[in-house]
Amino acid sequence: MTLTSYSHRSDASPVRTTLFGLWMLAVLAGCGGAAAAPDRPVDAGELGQQAERASELDGSYRLVFTWSLNEPGMRVSGRGVARIESPYRARLDLFASNGERIVAAALVNDELRIPEGMPNVIPATPLLWASLGVFRPGQGMAPAGASLEGSERSTIRYRVAGGGELEARLQSRKLTHMELRDANGVRQEIRVTLPPDERFPREALYRHHGEVRELRMTLEEIEHVETYPSDVWTPGG
Repeated sequence: MTLTSYSHRSDASPVRTTLFGLWMLAVLAGCGGAAAAPDRPVDAGELGQQAERASELDGSYRLVFTWSLNEPGMRVSGRGVARIESPYRARLDLFASNGERIVAAALVNDELRIPEGMPNVIPATPLLWASLGVFRPGQGMAPAGASLEGSERSTIRYRVAGGGELEARLQSRKLTHMELRDANGVRQEIRVTLPPDERFPREALYRHHGEVRELRMTLEEIEHVETYPSDVWTPGG
């Protein structure tokens, strides 16, 4: 048969056979190199510490931003002010388009302070810190694993005390996305647009999937200020 007679031809060139074999090895090596490399495991605790150090506050700031809130039965927008001070203090005020303050909250370390009677549309504590460009999973979070994708992208997972999981995705040790799932699987997430050479996110988008809520904040101004008086961190006090 044709194939048999060809494979046993006495005049087959050894050089040609060798070249063909080398070509096949090169093709196989190229295919192997093109395959996607699996995520590389890393130390979650160490990676988290690096991310925290990379996002540490270095003073006091005042941020002005626009915001919009969408949820069932409500659609409102306006301007807001965030006052931030190292090491871990933040105050958030949201004003309607007529200047009326409709939301106020302060965050001291991991304690969220909201005046009685104010609506609570604020993200959970680690997500609120994330909206300000600060990586702080907080107490009660136990590192549960991490992976490194390439040289810049990484993911860290934490177990939440009482049940649930927190997942943070980073680019060059800076946060891009954080998702919190409680023990019942209800998800909250925040996505931030944080250019590598800037200190605060240009935009933060928060979604509470259980309550069908979306809060978007877009940065307009950044001001470096002196230390704030202590009563700033007790809204409504």
